[in-house]
Amino acid sequence: MADSSKDLQLRELKDMITDLKKMIKTLQATVDAANKREEALMQERDNLKDEISLLRKKLFGTSSEKHPVDFPGQLNLFNEAEREQDPAAAEAEELAATLSAEVSKKRKNRATDAERFKGIPVTKKYLDLPDEDKVCPVCNTPLVKIGEEFVRRELVFIPAKLKVVEIYSLNYSCPECSKQDIPFIKKGKDGNPHMLYGMASAGTIAWVMYQKFCNSLPYCRQEKDWKQYGAAITRATMANWVIRNSEAFFRPMYEYFHRKLLERSFAMADETPLQVLHEEGRRAQTKSYMWLFRSGEDGGVPIILYKYSPTRAGDNAVEFLQGFKGYLMCDGYSGYNKVPDAKRTACWAHIRRYLTDAIPKGKQLDYTQPSVQGMMYINQLFHLEDVIKAKCSSFDAIKKARLEKEQPIVEGFLSWLDKQTPIRGSRMDKAVTYIQNQRAYLTTYLEDGRCSFSNNLSENAIRPFTVGRKNWLFCDTPNGAQASAIVYTMVEMAKANGVNVYHYLTYLLEKMPNDSMSDEELELLAPWNEAVKTEIERRAASSNQ
Repeated sequence: MADSSKDLQLRELKDMITDLKKMIKTLQATVDAANKREEALMQERDNLKDEISLLRKKLFGTSSEKHPVDFPGQLNLFNEAEREQDPAAAEAEELAATLSAEVSKKRKNRATDAERFKGIPVTKKYLDLPDEDKVCPVCNTPLVKIGEEFVRRELVFIPAKLKVVEIYSLNYSCPECSKQDIPFIKKGKDGNPHMLYGMASAGTIAWVMYQKFCNSLPYCRQEKDWKQYGAAITRATMANWVIRNSEAFFRPMYEYFHRKLLERSFAMADETPLQVLHEEGRRAQTKSYMWLFRSGEDGGVPIILYKYSPTRAGDNAVEFLQGFKGYLMCDGYSGYNKVPDAKRTACWAHIRRYLTDAIPKGKQLDYTQPSVQGMMYINQLFHLEDVIKAKCSSFDAIKKARLEKEQPIVEGFLSWLDKQTPIRGSRMDKAVTYIQNQRAYLTTYLEDGRCSFSNNLSENAIRPFTVGRKNWLFCDTPNGAQASAIVYTMVEMAKANGVNVYHYLTYLLEKMPNDSMSDEELELLAPWNEAVKTEIERRAASSNQ
């Protein structure tokens, strides 16, 4: 009986131990789950802190992408093996150091007055003595002029003036024919077509365009400015001038530039949001887009084109680049993959930005950080690009130097990339994901010396639009947005080809290109044409007389 009681107690204790073990496992699982949740929350907190830090940097920090050639100490070690294997690498680095020193020295030199005011006519003004003072106070002998002495230099601004020109024709008739009831009349003509939409002259319309699309001055501010000169010109009138004249006279040039771009083998692209208030079937807050397409670094004349589109769909790039067969430099947007005959080239500047953003605050010199390690490779590539571009005089030489110097670094970077296992959701995770998505295009630039290493030229070309957008904020209608794209094209084409923007716009409005003109005729109006350049220079010089 006692043994049975003990056995029963033993079984109860065993059952209790089993239950306790199950409870412990349950509690342990609960604790582990809580720890995982806490860890995830802490990681999310850290990610949010990093995002806040990055946003503060973007808002209040420097926007420069300048970077040191070397990280102190560590990057020099990174180069040591290369120096041992290839003496030419050391030579290249020495050349780069020399070039960097020269650049720094040039930047310190202030521009002279002659350089800053080149092309502005100079008028001499003499400070003379009154006649009564042109005698010697000692012996009353008349003073004799012995020379002149420079005192100071002044830049004088002469404000613009407005005038209204009323044009009349003088009419003539034959008195003898009139006697015989055969009227014969001749009217005076100036030989210029008067087809500009509105009463404004070509120069006036060009000035409105120049103020908005070059100086980023919206129509509402221009309206106030015109009032200061005594002219009541509304913003609606100015918008109408721009839309109608750009469509009539700039579009043929725009389409000609487009055809010339498609003939090139190297192109670049970018896009940026735009708000258009009155688009059929869309809310005013809906994003539209302004696209930027331009020629690459192939040594040809620069071509820059803007294109308005209601959406960011890759079909817009496909439509615009239809017929283009060559290398296309752009950012990581997958929409460009739809361009059928284009060979994508990755932008290493975007890769650098992602890695830069992934570096934790205060860890820029912590070489255990994967993002810093990645930046070592990127900095080496940018450094070598500067050296190669400065040293090589031909595209074949650039290709050869890239294959010799940069390809091993790219391969090392890809090997490093394959070893990265960043925390999910972190900035490093975003950087690695972005780079992996671009992996197929990272080495494309090595195939031809004319291929661009980054998309910075496109971003520089689209920046005037983004600066202007901060001032005029939006476009009212799709027609206005497309007119903006066309005028921006003419403005940036003038800049890129080194001609005066205002005078080139005036020149085109006077020449009135039209759809009936052949490409040979339109070529004579292009900003790279030497005759056009000469004419624009003459006009610019004449306006300063």
